[in-house]
Order: sequence, then structure tokens, then C-alpha cells
Amino acid sequence: MSTSVHPVDEPLPLGRVTALGLQHVLVMYAGAVAVPLIVGRALNLPPEQVAHLISADLFVCGLVTLIQAMGATQYFGIKLPVMMGVTFAAVAPMISMAQATGGQAGAGLIFGSVIGAGIVSLLIAPLISRMLRFFPPVVTGTIIAVIGISLMRVGINWIFGNPVGPTAPSVPNPEHLKWLADAQAAAGAPGSSLPPVPKGFSVVPTIPNPKYADLAGVGISAAVLLTILLIARFARGFLANISVLMGIVVGGIITAAMGLMDFHKVATAAWFDLVLPFEIAMPVFDPILILTMSLVMVVVMIESVGMFLALGEMTGKEISQDDITRGLRTDGLGTLLGGIFNTFPYTSFSQNVGLVAVTGVKSRWVCVAGGVILVILGILPKMAALIESLPTVVLGGAGLVMFGMVAATGVRILSNVDFQTNRNNAMIVAVSIGVGMIPLVAPNFRQWMPHAIHPLVESGILLASLCAVLLNVFFNGTSSDTRAAVRAAAQADAH
Repeated sequence: MSTSVHPVDEPLPLGRVTALGLQHVLVMYAGAVAVPLIVGRALNLPPEQVAHLISADLFVCGLVTLIQAMGATQYFGIKLPVMMGVTFAAVAPMISMAQATGGQAGAGLIFGSVIGAGIVSLLIAPLISRMLRFFPPVVTGTIIAVIGISLMRVGINWIFGNPVGPTAPSVPNPEHLKWLADAQAAAGAPGSSLPPVPKGFSVVPTIPNPKYADLAGVGISAAVLLTILLIARFARGFLANISVLMGIVVGGIITAAMGLMDFHKVATAAWFDLVLPFEIAMPVFDPILILTMSLVMVVVMIESVGMFLALGEMTGKEISQDDITRGLRTDGLGTLLGGIFNTFPYTSFSQNVGLVAVTGVKSRWVCVAGGVILVILGILPKMAALIESLPTVVLGGAGLVMFGMVAATGVRILSNVDFQTNRNNAMIVAVSIGVGMIPLVAPNFRQWMPHAIHPLVESGILLASLCAVLLNVFFNGTSSDTRAAVRAAAQADAH
């Protein structure tokens, strides 16, 4: 009696499965390491802690990939060729948290929201397919477009310098600072008749900061962007798939040749170190922040449903409702583990779903090998220190591509929306994007609102999500036909 093995479950020779697994890792690597760099620097964490974020991120990427591709008990793992990584959808709300509260305190709030969202995701995994009717393409496309637009500010600030802090566009005149210091000293002298300087009085920045928009840095970002565009235009196959990673490598070589990279931290980093829970900060649980992150996870899990179904079609394997629930439950478990290990929310990386179509290799053991490689990379601190030492201008050119592609994904989903016979769809998109832009354009709009709701209203993604869902229900109601929502989710191939 012959027992045929499905291509998804087919074991491959060790050499081939290792090479194909490494290819999957390279395709997702730039996206995987970008998030800890973005969030770590937004929190103003010291370089060694940012490097640890990178290590922990790669370690958890590998661990959750193994659970998803191999399966763990009857509750977790869809057992398809899926690579797990940090979702870019969660970056913008995490940056908002970091800007409101920096350092380890802010990190604790982020990790607490991630753990809370992971628990919520585990509980609602069986219900997500029933929620698809609330997320038709007009809602999903709008949310993803707002995510991409919100993230563009990060990439632009990488190129020119942050709008606040040491690279602010303007700095106070040193002569004015000296005058204020002398006035303070004179006012505090014994017997002085001068009134003390009012609390909060400071000198307004009036002269250009030489560190802002430095032409050398702009040139490096341009070189990275040009490299990515040339590779995407003229390369084929695997090399085209890693164009962003190759652009970052070229940028690193240029900055190293210019003497702008400091390899001291790489030299002092250990060769091997375990990733342990709560090494950066203990979690702090804020209900509003957990709600924000949970809503992001709902959108991410809706996308995952589409990707699982797309993978089922590519591999010729029938995907049942139970399979989808196990896959979504693994998204939740990965997010929970991310918070415990001081990293971020995790979901299936659809760049790698595209790679399955390109290579034609359907075996899930290729992704198992990729998971093992990621775990190994996660326990090599020198690799993380090397990535952390990259100047932000190198990431700037790549950021324009990565974040712009997220926005472009939203536009592509919206291109399938019926705007001709249903003009209300245009109203939904217009108002939702406008509401989502409020925190980006007018960040102080909440100053007279109750402080307790600030975390709820300072996330443009959360505002746009709520607005799009409510307006869609108001204008279009809810449909029991979820095929359009699934197609939209399957198109969401940028995180």
C-alpha cells in the first residue's frame, strides 16, 4: 500500500532545506530587525538595550515560526510554510506610547500592552472569522493606508533628523543661553533686587542646527534608496526579493568607509547569550493601551486569515476552520511570548508567502529550518550589535520603501472597492483617513481632553479603524458574504 505525502509535509534533504530556510530568513530579515530599531530608538533606550531588543526579536521570530510551521499540541500551529515576524501595523501605536513615556517606563507600558493584546488574541481567535463582515475591503484598505502614512514620518526623520531633541531643526543661540544663565545667577545672588526667572522660562531655538538635514546623511539615504530601486528594477528572483536588505548592506558599507560607524559595541558584545524574559523592563498594564494594541491585532489577524487561505491555494492543501483557528491562536501566542521576552506583536510574514509562490517549494520544513536559523541568530549578540550600530540615515532610504509599501498595499486593496455605484464608500475612506491624520498633523489637539483618554485618541490608526468600521456599518451595514474581506486580507502583503 502506497502512502503519499502531501507536498506541505514532504521532508527535504538537509542541505537543501537549510539553504531554502536561509532564503526565507533573508527575505524577512530587514523587516524583522527594523521594528526593534524603530521602537528602541523612539524610547531613547541605550544602544546595548536596543541591541538586546533585536536579539530577542529574532529569537521570538524563530520560536513562533517553529510553533506555526511544526504545530504544538492540537491548539497551535497551522502546519503550513509560514514565517512569523513583527507586524508593522503595531509600530505606529508603539511609537505614540514611546513618545508619551520614554525609557524603561515607556518600554514597560509597551510590553504590558503587547502581553494584554496577546491574551485577547488567544481568546478571540475562534471568533475572528465571524468578525470578517465588519472588515470589508473599504475598511481594511483604509486602515492599512493610514498605517503606512503614519509610518512615513519615521522614515523621513531617519533621513533628516528627529524634529525634537539633539537633531532638532533649530537650536538656541549660545549667546542667548549665556545671557539667561547670567540673569539666573544674578537673580539668585544675596541682596539682589532682580525677580527670579519664571518657572519654565527658556530660550526659543532661533538658529539652524548643523546636525539637521546634513547633506552627507541625505546622500547616504539617497544611495540606499537608489540601490533598492536598481535591484528591484534589474534583478530577478531571489535577489529582487531582498532588495531592501541589499540596500541596507550597501548603506552600511558606505558609512563604514566614511568612518561613520562605531564598531566598539560590536567588539565588546558577547558571541553567545541567552534571551531571557523581562530583561529590559517589567510589563505595566494600562487598559486603554491594551485596547489599542488589541484592535491592531484584530486587523492583523483578519489579514492572516486571507494569507492562510492564499497559502492553502498555493500549496493545494484544504484549510479548515479549525486550521485557521490554530493559526490565529498562534498569532496570539506569539504576541504573548513577544511581550514576555520584551519584544512585540507577531504575525505571519506574507513576504514569505510570496516566496513560496516564486520558488514553488511547498514544504513547511523549509520554514522550520528558517525558524531554527532565526533562533540561532537571536542568541548571537554580536549580530544584533552590528545592526544597532547602523546610522539612522542608512535606514532612512529603506524606510521610505518599507513604509511606503504599507501605504501602497492599502491603496491596492482600495482599488477593488466599488466607488462608482456606491459613493458612500468614498465618504468612508475620506472621513476615516482625515480622522486618522489628526494626531499626525495636530498632535496637541487633545490638550483640553481628559488625560485618561489621551492614549485612546493619540493613535491615528486606532481613530481611523474605529471611524472606518462605524461608518461602514452606518452606510453599508454588515454582509454575511465575507469573500471580499478575505480577498482584501490576502492582498495585505506588506507589514
